[in-house]
Amino acid sequence: MNTTNMIPLYAEIFLLVAASAILLIDMFLSESQRYVTYILSLLTLVVCGAFSLADFNAGTTVYTFSNMFISDPMSNLLKLFSYLAVGLTLIYSRTYATDRGMLSGNLGGEFYVLVLFALLGQMVMISGNNFLSIYLGLELMALSLYALVALRRDNARATEAAMKYFILGAMSSGFLLYGMSMLYGATGSLDLTEVAKAAANGTVNPNILVFGIVFLVAGLGFKLGAVPFHMWVPDVYQGAPTAVTLVLGGAPKLAAFAICIRLLVEGLMPMARDWQQMLMVLAVLSLAIGNLTAIAQTNLKRMLAYSTIAQMAFVLLGLLSGSVGSDAHGAANAYSSAMFYVVTYVLTTLGSFGVIMLLARAGFEAEELSDFKGLSKRSPWFAVVMSILMFSLAGVPPMMGFSAKFWVLQAVLGTGQLWLTVVAVMFSLVGAFYYLRVVKLMWFDEPLDNAPLVVKSDMRFVLSLNGGAILLLGVLPGPLLSACMTAMTKTLAS
Repeated sequence: MNTTNMIPLYAEIFLLVAASAILLIDMFLSESQRYVTYILSLLTLVVCGAFSLADFNAGTTVYTFSNMFISDPMSNLLKLFSYLAVGLTLIYSRTYATDRGMLSGNLGGEFYVLVLFALLGQMVMISGNNFLSIYLGLELMALSLYALVALRRDNARATEAAMKYFILGAMSSGFLLYGMSMLYGATGSLDLTEVAKAAANGTVNPNILVFGIVFLVAGLGFKLGAVPFHMWVPDVYQGAPTAVTLVLGGAPKLAAFAICIRLLVEGLMPMARDWQQMLMVLAVLSLAIGNLTAIAQTNLKRMLAYSTIAQMAFVLLGLLSGSVGSDAHGAANAYSSAMFYVVTYVLTTLGSFGVIMLLARAGFEAEELSDFKGLSKRSPWFAVVMSILMFSLAGVPPMMGFSAKFWVLQAVLGTGQLWLTVVAVMFSLVGAFYYLRVVKLMWFDEPLDNAPLVVKSDMRFVLSLNGGAILLLGVLPGPLLSACMTAMTKTLAS
């Protein structure tokens, strides 16, 4: 086994060591010293970011551990955004978790440690180049997330959500694993490069490959929350503590996008005609059910859950557009548009749940739409920030969400599928209703609660920065789009 080149794994190795060390250090800290765990967790993300940034700037593709692990521009860029997403999650959730006793007790720092281990699983997924390594990363992430959802052991809703998530997550993992086993049986290899070669040379029974792809796409659909594999999303988003919902809705989506690229594009591109049709069905169903069902919701977390289902449909549209691209540049453009979209979604969702936790306080969850009534009178600035985030999710220019939708729709239109573009636009218009409803409640309704908002300075600064970034990247999307395009072009060429 070739393990001589450990440089691509420095970020993963450091994260593993640091998370283990933080767990041990936290055992000797009192509740008043819990901020040490928080600071150490953020410093860990900074160091990991430095490693991944150096690899990204190098722009090279490196394989190690007998091709089971790959470090390429796409993986390094997605890891950088994963660190950012987890960092924002820790900052936004600190006060919320403290008020609800999630950071108390002898192992109160387990929230931070579980988030870091979930991140480690995501990093392994992002860099996996083998069915085995991808699945190990997936399970490490999933087990950490199951524990996080059940972290408030005295809360019946959280316990119920954890049970639903565990059962349906296990089912999805079974689908994914069965699909992988079928592909292994057909091609005789777990290595994605070898699987692609076997599928391309025509010596493998295509019926077995298609059978495996069906289960593979079903498993990926669960992880993305696409219809008809979406049933866990609204219940888990609503039942989990909001801090954990933020963990679920952030960095894991980046990892799910990465394994879609690894498995479908890099491993099964010769079978693109088959999985492209499957993704098309999932995308259209997700657009329809996600947007239409969100309109009926009065719970904001549940509404954002159905919003997630609809938003992931655009990621699927970008993926299926690349598979039918006429040339390498067209394919890279489609995949980079999908990558830009998932980054946009994650940044916007982080800010949205950040504002929800901003309004929450001990004994009160600001989850209902009515809780946002009159926010402009209580805090005009954060009403502006939330408005920017809602406009972005709705795809209103000049927000970042508009640029993301525009580039994905351009990629779909480039494949000649005009009807699919029209369907996406029409359901986006339907979805704009429930986003703009939140804006209306904040600016035109009278507040139900006139209590002043108490916000820690770090959260106030970062949340403001988050909202500003959504606006700035909508006006000037070029640098991020260029980075996504460069990363995807180099990755596909390697």
